[in-house]
Amino acid sequence: MFMRESRLTVKHNSVRKRSPRRLTLQDDPPPWSASPEASHLPTALYLRVSTEHPKPALQGEALRHYAASAGLEVVAEYVDAAGAGYHEAGPQLQALMRAAYQHVFTCVLVWKLDCFARSISHLLSALEEFHHLGIRFISVQDQVDTASLMGKTMLTIIGATAALESALSSERIKAGMVAAQARGKRLGRPATPGHLVAHVETLAQTTEMSIRQIQEAMAGRMSRSVVGQIVKRVREAL
Repeated sequence: MFMRESRLTVKHNSVRKRSPRRLTLQDDPPPWSASPEASHLPTALYLRVSTEHPKPALQGEALRHYAASAGLEVVAEYVDAAGAGYHEAGPQLQALMRAAYQHVFTCVLVWKLDCFARSISHLLSALEEFHHLGIRFISVQDQVDTASLMGKTMLTIIGATAALESALSSERIKAGMVAAQARGKRLGRPATPGHLVAHVETLAQTTEMSIRQIQEAMAGRMSRSVVGQIVKRVREAL
């Protein structure tokens, strides 16, 4: 019995201790997009470049490099000029959205969120459409990827921020209206002068003119909706 215990002890002492293995960049796990299920996704690049420096080479090169490292296959590129006076979407972004509905690609890759959308509401609207179409959205600099949990969390925060901004704006408008009423200011559209109303009532009672014809007879002094309301009220009472 004693001999067996000694042998076990000797065997234990003969085990070599290995030094910790250093990890290199090659040991890092690949991005999930490089997995067999998500690699080679047809991807569209969207760029918005300054009109002062209209060469999208650097931004486009960075996006293409990211796409290659993530296993994304670039099938289309859309480039708009910043500061060209577009209120929401430039012509190339509109073309991208049309192509999305045609299922030309399944992923959209941009450099930054503010290079894609000009407002939070515009961003959320576009992302809702992408979600409905099953299109993945990636913003490289903002580290937003709608296919990841962190990306979905970021979109939730953005949506909550937009809702808060809208609520605060509504509260400011209501407070301003209350303050204006307290100062005796009349709110809403100015009242239509009585002689114009009487003229429309006369035409509605004595003629068979249409609403459009009566509105044209008023030479633009009344809107078509107001004329229509008066004509409808008068003729229903006949």
